[in-house]
Amino acid sequence: MKTTITAIGMTVTPGITKRIDRKTATMSRYLRQDTEVYVKLRKERNQKICEITVPMGGNVTLRSESAGGDNLFMAIDSALAKLERQILRHRTRLDKRLREDVDLSETEFIEDPSVYGEGEKEIVRRKAYPVRPMSPEDAVLQMELLGHSFFVFVNQDTDQVNVLYARKDGNLGILEPEE
Repeated sequence: MKTTITAIGMTVTPGITKRIDRKTATMSRYLRQDTEVYVKLRKERNQKICEITVPMGGNVTLRSESAGGDNLFMAIDSALAKLERQILRHRTRLDKRLREDVDLSETEFIEDPSVYGEGEKEIVRRKAYPVRPMSPEDAVLQMELLGHSFFVFVNQDTDQVNVLYARKDGNLGILEPEE
């Protein structure tokens, strides 16, 4: 596996690099050897955040993010534990990409995998609503009026369906389909 580490607002010391390499090396039992792992470290306000992205090819990308307060090592370990849970939860979808000799009952970061729910999730509610063409600014107002954390609308400039969502940092994001 190839690990790429980037840092924003902090310096990556050799100790941090060594720890990340050692911890991500344990993921090699789940992932193929040519898999790339992108680790992004950043400092926001008084928190150190670790974000790990693993593009698996096709439509599958695994991503986890964790904040460790002032402890970067805790953020790294927590983000890797979240990534491992994602792999375990989606193991049937990722079966073709997993190595044949993986024993998924032995986990590195999770003490008891049953705590995180292995059950299948089901859709319990469906709702139909009219989708109207509007500007992103109007969509922001509509989302705030409804009190939702996301809003689906047709962008009047591009005539495509967009999703407006509230980010954890308090800002907003828009999902736009690629052409």
